[in-house]
Amino acid sequence: MWASKSPLEWRRRAVNGRMALRHGLASTVPRCRQRTQDAPRAGARRHRTGGAAQPCARRVGGRAHHADVRALGLFRRRAALRVFSASTQGDGSLDPPLAHRPEPGIAGAGSAAAPPLRAARLDRARPRGRRRRAARPALAAPRAHGRSSRRGGRLSMGAVLDLSERFWRGEVRGPELVRASGAVEEIAPDVLFVHAFANVTALRTAGGLVLVDTGNYRARDKTFAAVRGWDARPLATAVYTHGHVDHACGLPPFLDEAQRHGWPRPRIVGHRDVARRFDRYRATAPWNGLINARQFSIPPSWPTEYDYPDMTYADTQRLEIGGVALELTHARGETDDHTWLWWAARRILFTGDLFFWVAPNAGNPQKVQRYAAEWAVALRAMAARGAEVLVPGHGVPVVGAGRVRQALEDTAEWLETLERETVARMNAGASLEQILAEVRPPAHLADRPYLQPVYDEPEFVVRNVWRLYGGWWDGVPAHLKPAPQAALGREVAALAGGVGALVARAKALATAGDLALASHLADWAIAAAPDDRGAHAARAEIYDARAKASAALMTRGIFAAAARDSSAKAGGG
Repeated sequence: MWASKSPLEWRRRAVNGRMALRHGLASTVPRCRQRTQDAPRAGARRHRTGGAAQPCARRVGGRAHHADVRALGLFRRRAALRVFSASTQGDGSLDPPLAHRPEPGIAGAGSAAAPPLRAARLDRARPRGRRRRAARPALAAPRAHGRSSRRGGRLSMGAVLDLSERFWRGEVRGPELVRASGAVEEIAPDVLFVHAFANVTALRTAGGLVLVDTGNYRARDKTFAAVRGWDARPLATAVYTHGHVDHACGLPPFLDEAQRHGWPRPRIVGHRDVARRFDRYRATAPWNGLINARQFSIPPSWPTEYDYPDMTYADTQRLEIGGVALELTHARGETDDHTWLWWAARRILFTGDLFFWVAPNAGNPQKVQRYAAEWAVALRAMAARGAEVLVPGHGVPVVGAGRVRQALEDTAEWLETLERETVARMNAGASLEQILAEVRPPAHLADRPYLQPVYDEPEFVVRNVWRLYGGWWDGVPAHLKPAPQAALGREVAALAGGVGALVARAKALATAGDLALASHLADWAIAAAPDDRGAHAARAEIYDARAKASAALMTRGIFAAAARDSSAKAGGG
């Protein structure tokens, strides 16, 4: 039988007063809601003889358990990193928490310049051999009771698209731009959108389902249940837009299902560099767990097993599955293994993390190199396609050809400006400090709701461009082979008249609002006297204030981690 008992739960969700299908677990969806649309094919599948599933190409480890990742070497004093299966996490949200905090207002001026919203023609093409369906709206219309017009699951109709309007008008701000609503919605005929921390999109084809991204390893059972509540036919193909663990670690439930039923193993498609990324993640699992903990303010964990692509490509690739033709294009941007997808027949663009409703993550201070210039080239190539719907890696879809083009071109200009102005100053012999003081994104894009520094910051992008062209050295001679921080701290403390005087000055600077300079003094104080509780208490207060004053998640996460560390050493936690 194709039908699977997928536990799904109705929870009330305040999205313009409508019911939304939460990405959670509870009661079982009736079997009549789980049957496929294509009864003849369903019968054929039911009577198909079983066969051994294809072996998992380059599968690492068993799937039943995640391993403890024990701290090695410099991690010896830290707790072991443990990755839990989704079943052990409970029913709460598994998305990384994003602290609520007041954000600067985002003016609606960004949407004023956008072309009028056009009705997206999403029903132009249909697979060969299938009968023409009765005419219906191109985009799913809101329904009062949240029922799909198609069999295959109880869906929230319109909640995601309503949220998209609110995003565009600047009514959704700050961390809420990347917070998942948990809604599961058929945003267009045969297109299911799962609004998780990293989005998952399912396409219904005559040859089975296609997934664009597979979701977070911690929430993969819930993603599986959401997709199976919509359609129970076998998964034919999964495409990774890139190898980040929130996008490419959700396949195990689908692979297990295929093996149980004797179905062909789903094909996994990705750029050829995804495998190299997975290898690196395995080699640095403890380090990545610590980075993730610091960035998202969560307990350290990192997956140690991955489902490698069994079909890879270098530059472009055309996929045809059950009458659906997808064009895959490689681009370097947030990662070196990125893929964006174009569904020409339906004018739908899948960007992965090349666009996701915040200023581009092109400068992450804890991660490997980003590529601002090539990212901008990819954005302009996508804009030229004339898409009517953009499905991002995070956040909600952008609907309307004018809006899609504007969002992509504005983001390209934002990146191009930072890259161009940084390189020009490097060529003129400017120091990194001078460049950081001078280079800013275009002023006329400051109010765009999709270019706010919610995740990354322009300053970090400038540093990343410097690193790409100029290496890690910042140009200050003393920083090439610096004195140990402890030696520097002791010397500064001696000049100040002792650690107590240094701490007092740090507090005074913080009170005056100069938190950046106060941080230097606090760091020197604990370097000089690592067991001084008073110094740690002051440092905890200073970094806590910096975290609360920071708009970007990365900045906030690093400062908050420093505050927690000193608070614990001061005896406060």
